[in-house]
Amino acid sequence: MHVLEVVMQVREIMSKDVICCTPDTNLRDVAKLMAEHDCGDIPIISTRDGRKPIGVITDRDITCRAVAQGRNPLEITAKDYMSTPVVTVTPEMALEDCCHVMEEHQIRRVPVVDERGACCGVVSQADIARVASESRAGHVLREVSRPTSEPSR
Repeated sequence: MHVLEVVMQVREIMSKDVICCTPDTNLRDVAKLMAEHDCGDIPIISTRDGRKPIGVITDRDITCRAVAQGRNPLEITAKDYMSTPVVTVTPEMALEDCCHVMEEHQIRRVPVVDERGACCGVVSQADIARVASESRAGHVLREVSRPTSEPSR
């Protein structure tokens, strides 16, 4: 029996202190927030009040897409390199279902939204690794890291 089969919910493991940015935040400020808060992605929200996620920007987006292209991070914003549409889960979702979402979309972190659609947390592979069996955590890592040309198992 997997640890997750106990029907653990997303709310039990999600990080609740989520740092968010708006689309007009420049990439330098996004990178500084990632460094200050030791995180690899930041949800991009429509407004600070509504906190509805409209995209996600990762450290890879900044380094592999923007910096590698020679773009000046002071002159470009989160909206220029954020990934859309954003995939989300809810606090009430079973953690096993959250794992399936991450595997299906090959994402390492997923924003959690409340009943209003506002960003209220994030679940990462590390969060799953802390509570799941080694085989389940390994399966999530394998599926999320699978090359897109390789068929799913």
